[in-house]
Amino acid sequence: MSEKALTHGIKLKDKIGYALGDMGGLLTFSLIGAFQNKFYTDALGISPSKIVVLILIARIWDAINDPLWGAFIQSRKPKKSGQFRPWILGFSIPLAISAIFMFLKIPGLTSGKYLVYAYITYIMYGMMYTAVNIPYGSLASVVTDDELERSSLSMWRSIGAGVGGLPGTIILPMIVYTTTKTFANGQKLQSLDENKLFWCVVALSVFSVLIYFLHYKMTKERIAPQKKVKEEGYNAFATLKELCKNRAFVMLCIASMLLIAFQFYYQSTFTYLFADYYGKAGLYAMVSICTYLPMAIFIPVMNKLIPKFGKKELCAYGMCFASVACFILYFLRGSSLAHNPYVFLGFTFLSGLGQTFLVLEVWALVMDVIDYHEVRTGKREEGMAYAFFSFTRKLGQTLAGVGLNALLAYISYDGELSKKGIALGEDVLSKLYDISTLVPAIMLAIMAITLFFGYDLSKKKLAEIHSQLEVMRQEEE
Repeated sequence: MSEKALTHGIKLKDKIGYALGDMGGLLTFSLIGAFQNKFYTDALGISPSKIVVLILIARIWDAINDPLWGAFIQSRKPKKSGQFRPWILGFSIPLAISAIFMFLKIPGLTSGKYLVYAYITYIMYGMMYTAVNIPYGSLASVVTDDELERSSLSMWRSIGAGVGGLPGTIILPMIVYTTTKTFANGQKLQSLDENKLFWCVVALSVFSVLIYFLHYKMTKERIAPQKKVKEEGYNAFATLKELCKNRAFVMLCIASMLLIAFQFYYQSTFTYLFADYYGKAGLYAMVSICTYLPMAIFIPVMNKLIPKFGKKELCAYGMCFASVACFILYFLRGSSLAHNPYVFLGFTFLSGLGQTFLVLEVWALVMDVIDYHEVRTGKREEGMAYAFFSFTRKLGQTLAGVGLNALLAYISYDGELSKKGIALGEDVLSKLYDISTLVPAIMLAIMAITLFFGYDLSKKKLAEIHSQLEVMRQEEE
């Protein structure tokens, strides 16, 4: 059988199987953006300033852990089942267990002990997620080397992520909040019920293991490891140095870092916004629908749009559109429209339309920059490349966590008031609306600028790279 036959022609089973990998991860990972900050402030009583330090220390460890894990996987001799798939399956159970402990409130601990417990469980979950996600992220580049098939895998991964995030962002908000007071105008004051949240996390964690098992059974690694690299040995520092010289890779890391920061920030901020500003915590479920519904609109036509306009071009213009929608929301502040949650959701949908292109194609862009790295260096080094890329996304998570908690402290948010049936002051609520609209608008604008002027793999240049890569691989045969 020829190499072409081995690396092309993936079927629906491959795409669904690949999507299940991100679905399994997002079943628990989405809970961080949706509930972790509120769990820490409202259930464990940890102040926002202390959460900032926790997140920063966790990311310092990630700076050491992620590249080491990527280099370790890249240097291991592949097993019969592949180079990446065994690691995904093997760490799926520890990942599920760590997620359960991260949302467990042990009764009777002091605030200091709750903080220590948060450090241990948060960092442990991050390590287990790295152990699964780095090999998963590297997997697509060895499933197929065809550009449109890779784009299709990227879209299916986004679908898997969207489906995996639905329970945490749509179903749980309608379950885990308790009404502590109803005002005369019908607006409700709602607080987080940590016991309900915990058992929901247990159920999602168990389900995630089953999903990972199906992912393992339905995927296949088609592209064999590069023999030349294996014979010469592996130098992680040399790889990292070359990646830093790759402008497209660096710019994509920045854009993706901002994307994950934006997603975590708005998910966490909107939790507070709908519970405290609008008094409709359950309506937060509509945020995910407004964000992911645009995917259903564009997925059927994405593989027609990409050859015509190019991935970079679609993503950059999409981010411009999304940014404008968020800026309009900010400038509506003070008006009656700003107090209507359905108007807010309408503009969230418009913003989601623009975000869809980068959300769907980001993983295809990752494979493109890894291909470009191979053209520049003659080496295919998915593990280390994805480890570095994954770390920059965690920096985005850090940026969101640090920024949100700094802003919550700035606006004087008090998580204990809702449990006492006391509403936040008008000044606090007004500022909460501001940080929920202006900050996302700025982040989206910066992403657009980065893609327009920094990321240089245009439609034309990418075609040249793939032609060079095809010649290189033919010479290796």
